[in-house]
Amino acid sequence: MASSTAVTNSFSLSKFSTKLKPEPVFLSLPLNNSNSLSVGSFNKCRLTSLQLLVNPRSRRDIIVSSSSIMNKDHQQQPLEADVEYTPTIVDVNLGDRSYPIYIGSGLLQRPEFLQRHVHGKRVLIVTNETVAPLYLDKVVDALTKGNPNVSVETVILPDGEKYKDMDTLMKVFDKAIESRLDRKSTFVALGGGVIGDMCGFAAASFLRGVNFIQIPTTVMAQVDSSVGGKTGINHPLGKNLIGAFYQPQCVLIDTDTLNTLPDRELASGFAEVIKYGLIRDAVFFEWQEKNMPALMARDPSALAYAIKRSCENKAEVVSLDEKESGLRATLNLGHTFGHAIETGVGYGKWFHGEAVAAGTVMAVDMSYRLGWIDESIVNRVHTILKQANLPTAPPAIMTVEMFKSVMAVDKKVADGLLRLILLKGPLGNCVFTGDYDRKALDDTLYAFSKS
Repeated sequence: MASSTAVTNSFSLSKFSTKLKPEPVFLSLPLNNSNSLSVGSFNKCRLTSLQLLVNPRSRRDIIVSSSSIMNKDHQQQPLEADVEYTPTIVDVNLGDRSYPIYIGSGLLQRPEFLQRHVHGKRVLIVTNETVAPLYLDKVVDALTKGNPNVSVETVILPDGEKYKDMDTLMKVFDKAIESRLDRKSTFVALGGGVIGDMCGFAAASFLRGVNFIQIPTTVMAQVDSSVGGKTGINHPLGKNLIGAFYQPQCVLIDTDTLNTLPDRELASGFAEVIKYGLIRDAVFFEWQEKNMPALMARDPSALAYAIKRSCENKAEVVSLDEKESGLRATLNLGHTFGHAIETGVGYGKWFHGEAVAAGTVMAVDMSYRLGWIDESIVNRVHTILKQANLPTAPPAIMTVEMFKSVMAVDKKVADGLLRLILLKGPLGNCVFTGDYDRKALDDTLYAFSKS
């Protein structure tokens, strides 16, 4: 019986943490099965002359590893000038619900990528007051260009985490019903994580489910929340407590949208990027340590690689554990503490990534108190978060009781037991467990907040 309990309450990531290829390039080419394409010839040819046909679901896709054109620091080397027009594609493999993540510059000017995933004639774009003036017209044009049979409705919501609630969600349903949308309609989420979560939940619920597409415009959404089908809204007593698992038809990441992202929101998204390195990808974390200044400076190559690598990590985990029975929960490193911070200070006052950063420091501190990691990891986490201009402690307003009351209703509580994601072993390893010394948790809470 003890063994069974251990399996239920503790989950180790290490046995599932496969090594990802540094930077494969995914291409679908109209070649016979006997043909081949070497990395050398790929470097020499101009991509436009190949007339690439992007079809991520074709089993005849050719995967060309570009590891030979990566330097020892995993920095992406430029190929030909036309490469930005061919998106990188990461597949989320979920059987008949699999879908592609398109990543690249200028994708909002490429109508074919969106249009192939719209199966009916009616589209509802859900966006917010900040994003709409910047990108709404471009998305409408991408959906309708050369496609006159498609009609597009829009609903523009107020911007911010504090509006991720039932009242705001009803505005989406109101527009859908007033526009007489049917089950063949497609919802399109254009914005950050709040818009993606709310649009996805609306799509999952309207007429018991309609198709939807994610177009994330923040780092946070591009590297994490747009991938994997988690949708929902907040409740005054806790974050993301109302929602559903509901997968999109595709995720389209136009990296140019980051050009208009404020510095604070840019940094917030890097908390999730750092997370992937800590829990399952030590090589990626080491790359981040060397390249965080480039990421903060918005270097296009560095950003593209960070987004790609993060999506690969997320896609692999979701493919193995879609509904968070164990493995996927490990993606929530720092989130239990972080969600308590967001709820405690009031939604929107701290960005999600800022709260996750402080929560990650707390989870790392607790891991160290348990004797599960060495001090060098603690120091490296502090250093990289400071490089990213992210907080390393919760706000002064947080008390031990505030943490405990919110954490008691966390989604990872099972049978009254709070399970946490903690680091254990060398860098890149973690556990999802309820089997830990409660004193270590108390010591961490008292160390970081008022009694």
